[in-house]
Amino acid sequence: MTKLLGLSGSLRAASYNTALLKAAQGLAGDGIELDAATVHDVPLYDGDEEERLGTPAAVRELKERILAAQGLLLVTPEYNNGIPGVFKNTIDWLSRPTPGLPDVFRGRPVAVIGASPGGFGTTLAQSHWLPVLRMLGVRPWHGGRLMVARAGSVFDADGRLVDEGVARQLAEFVQGFAAYAAAQR
Repeated sequence: MTKLLGLSGSLRAASYNTALLKAAQGLAGDGIELDAATVHDVPLYDGDEEERLGTPAAVRELKERILAAQGLLLVTPEYNNGIPGVFKNTIDWLSRPTPGLPDVFRGRPVAVIGASPGGFGTTLAQSHWLPVLRMLGVRPWHGGRLMVARAGSVFDADGRLVDEGVARQLAEFVQGFAAYAAAQR
């Protein structure tokens, strides 16, 4: 069994990216367990607060979930042609040392997907993740790309993936990434 953790970088209740992550869970296939998390409850990073109070409980829990997985799937929105601040903030917290826990990024297989209502999907946000991932020392998977454009026509009003072509691409992406993650550990 290959265990992955998918992290949606959106706070929106009707997020296309959280919907994409939920669809990925359903399409993961045999031998793949895809856990889903969001950036909810992660406070803004403040070094003074970290020094005074330590790692917040929400960050510690997310770190433990990442450590329990063989790979991390970042499901990124794109805001103003880049990484959403709330998602980058979460990664900044996760990159900080936490007593009793190892680094969650160094050598970890990571892949990036995303959905956007615009015509280019999340092309620019995904590109903006590359220097961040390089700095973190992850093992990025470049075996596939998935940037869902015009997400309003890909998901129904209840957030269910209704586009068969995207569903097929998503299943292939998750299965390819899971095989990569399993081979890395």
